[in-house]
Amino acid sequence: MSSSTLSLLLTLAFFLQTALFHFCSDSENFSAYDPYEPNLHKLTAFLSIQAPPSGFGMGSIGQEPNQAYGLALCRGDVSSQDCETCVVEAGTEIRKRCPYNKGATIWYDNCLFKYSNQDFFGRIDNGNMFFMWNLNNVSEPQTFNHKTKQLLTELANEAYANPKLYATEETELYGLTQCTKDLSASDCNKCLDDIINELSSCCDGKQGGRVVGGSCNFRYEIYPFLNSL
Repeated sequence: MSSSTLSLLLTLAFFLQTALFHFCSDSENFSAYDPYEPNLHKLTAFLSIQAPPSGFGMGSIGQEPNQAYGLALCRGDVSSQDCETCVVEAGTEIRKRCPYNKGATIWYDNCLFKYSNQDFFGRIDNGNMFFMWNLNNVSEPQTFNHKTKQLLTELANEAYANPKLYATEETELYGLTQCTKDLSASDCNKCLDDIINELSSCCDGKQGGRVVGGSCNFRYEIYPFLNSL
């Protein structure tokens, strides 16, 4: 699949409010009636209740070697109701897409849902990363790229100093940075710095774009995209 085709598909997924991307871990699988399966079901239900009030939930169910670890993160401007809708949908959909994988991650515009049989809490995950970008170019890419990186760097500094690990800007250029709240402030900063360094690979001269990983993400646009809470 070409990069332009992938970009178009991801853009369509955004407008349709379907999953943006997903990843099924190929490290370990389980079979039907495996003890891991009911733990995963319980974890999915738990996260759908725990995450919406604050926009983030994490936990584990069961005992080793069948323990399931998971987290759910909603975008910082999403209401509790929309957060719940997204987390429930994500938990259901990822089980369909990765029915027997012990680890998986799925991203929607409003939320991230991730689980594993390994304890991943507090560890930066930018291994499962994807890019999205606006198909339209700006007229002065060098100037625009500099301004975009400067904005995102400022937002990264604001995010890691914020207990919510989240920051936004809505002025001439609109931006968002966010980390999963299992990370420390310093790891959030490192995570965001790493993905901001992908800016030229992702979105060189593009009117909008985002880099999304398993622990942090950023987005910028030339138009407003945040919700008013």
